[in-house]
Amino acid sequence: MVRKLVYILVFLLVPGGVVLAQEGQAVKDSLEREYIFLEGDTVPRSAIDLEEVFVFDRLKFDSREERVRYYILKRKTLKVYPYAKLASERLTELNRRLDLIESRSKKRWYTKRIQKYIEEEFTDELKKLTRTEGQILVKLIHRQTGTTAFDLVKELRNGWRAFWYNNTAKIFKISLKEEYHPESVHEDYLIEDILQRAFAADHLEKQPSVLDFDYATLSNKWKKSNELKK
Repeated sequence: MVRKLVYILVFLLVPGGVVLAQEGQAVKDSLEREYIFLEGDTVPRSAIDLEEVFVFDRLKFDSREERVRYYILKRKTLKVYPYAKLASERLTELNRRLDLIESRSKKRWYTKRIQKYIEEEFTDELKKLTRTEGQILVKLIHRQTGTTAFDLVKELRNGWRAFWYNNTAKIFKISLKEEYHPESVHEDYLIEDILQRAFAADHLEKQPSVLDFDYATLSNKWKKSNELKK
């Protein structure tokens, strides 16, 4: 939220004494430069840094089927994103705590404790996900953490458990090794488009991706690609 701009009284040093600027007026120095203060700041500014605003293109679809697929993908993405965001936050907190623990045995104990907590917190909810929702979640976990779900399981459990989890997931056509590539996979770009629009509309709480890509660049790339196909 843009912080409220407030003008405050500022002392201007001039020969022969001190002059106070009236409240509510712009404050200028001897070089006639205007300064402003943001609420909570103590350092005057000559300009205000504004957040970047992206103007989204209007959604266009070549067919009714394409429109339906997009909105189904949107519903599923908005549903599972909070789980990916929370997983990222849990992982960040886990790594922060582990960095403070020197003993290996205590690190293992703490890791098992967090793993048990996460399982108890999410298991029932995650069981309700469909196959496609589960696969989208796996991709978004990679988007948020930079690590595949397979590697997270391997790190927090062990290699055999990760292998077993992955092969079990394959039965349901879900790969825990799936990565997020909006620069090369069109569905991943559509997921990113859905997220960015939801962030802008405050429908989802924004959490930047740790992956190296720029949404505006991706949009231009896929727009040109679609134009060449026509």
